[in-house]
Amino acid sequence: MTYIVTDACVKCKFMDCVEVCPVDCFYEGENFLVIAPDECIDCGVCEPECPVDAIVPDTEDEPDGKWLQVNAEYAKVWPNITVKGTPPADREDFERETGKYEKYFSPKPGKGS
Repeated sequence: MTYIVTDACVKCKFMDCVEVCPVDCFYEGENFLVIAPDECIDCGVCEPECPVDAIVPDTEDEPDGKWLQVNAEYAKVWPNITVKGTPPADREDFERETGKYEKYFSPKPGKGS
């Protein structure tokens, strides 16, 4: 098992999760974070830190494994992030919106840390 970041993170990117990760397995996109499945040690400390419940075990992924694939793909190309940055100023406007990945996801990398 591994943990994965899902749709709720898009355009919110609070980043509270990155500072508690003992193995630094978060990677930053322009408006989304992902977890590197091969690096995650399944400790679960990141899950309760997310204020929008975007982090779940991969056992709660969609039937087609969509989020595990997204996390694995972008963890290979985005920079690692280990320190909480500044969340988007308009994050509260998107906190409870659904279907954000299809509407707003950016494949561009973030700054990392």
